[in-house]
Amino acid sequence: MKYRKLENTDLTLSEITFGAWAAGGWMWGGTERKDAIDAIRVSYSLGVTSIDTAPIYGQGTSEEIVGEAIRGISRHSVQILTKYGMRWDLKKGDFAFKSKMNNGDDIDIYKYAGKESIIKECEDSLKRLGTDYIDLYQIHWPDSTTPIEESMEAVVRLIEQGKVRYAGVCNYNAAQMAEAAKYIDLASDQVPYSMVKRSIEEELVPYCLEHKKSILAYSPLERGLLTGKIKPGHVFAPGDHRKEVSFFQEENLKRTNDILELLKPIAAEKNITLGQLVLLWTLEQPGITITLVGARNSEQAIENAKTVDSKLSKEEIQIISGYLENLELVS
Repeated sequence: MKYRKLENTDLTLSEITFGAWAAGGWMWGGTERKDAIDAIRVSYSLGVTSIDTAPIYGQGTSEEIVGEAIRGISRHSVQILTKYGMRWDLKKGDFAFKSKMNNGDDIDIYKYAGKESIIKECEDSLKRLGTDYIDLYQIHWPDSTTPIEESMEAVVRLIEQGKVRYAGVCNYNAAQMAEAAKYIDLASDQVPYSMVKRSIEEELVPYCLEHKKSILAYSPLERGLLTGKIKPGHVFAPGDHRKEVSFFQEENLKRTNDILELLKPIAAEKNITLGQLVLLWTLEQPGITITLVGARNSEQAIENAKTVDSKLSKEEIQIISGYLENLELVS
């Protein structure tokens, strides 16, 4: 495994960081707890020391799974990244969307990052994770009903209390990051970024490069789209949110798979999978510090972790980027 330093911190993260959204089962058609725990543990054995989770993933389930998976591992040898600001148990803030819990019950999700809510969420996360501190604490989504100053001041208090080491944000644009940076020493922004979703290159990447902020790229495989395993005509399991996402419309599946066919010879030449090729390309893009990659089982976890055993040349990166210029997806 290879590691990179988080800007403005002494925190070093594994280039492949374990993304534990799917581990919580929520919106992914359920999960097998043992498989998820095994995936995290085998990832750690291969050098994946960083794990990203959130309370909303399975309404606490993902954090509980992470906590169980790292039990018995030296706390200082892993980096726990979690979040705050999405409530399913409090109707306050920005209404986000309706969903279902893992047990099938309907719930309303709200984006809320008021000070007292953040303090409570932190305490709840610490209990579920079985730890007394969080390495990187991130607001999950912007909350228009709460001043950014109030949210960041709450995290400052948690840092002063030793419950949080460093502060990050998720899904913030450049202006929101600049506002947050007035009140806290901000380390990073976690945002979606992939071969088919590159809008952050316009403003956010230049801002982060100029102000020395890390970018944690989530969904680099676009929820499995870029692995080449999801073909036109694919039928998703009940409860799998991807069937409602535009990237998985029939025409987009066809266009994406046409591009992936062009990438297959490069992957074959390097004796790696398409997914590994995609992750390597992502890690080489300007401003990207690490990639968050999910795994539902040990097999997927091993493939993800072994990605960095290979490397792309500058010429290969240019060839891949050239192919991507011809990819247009329908909205």
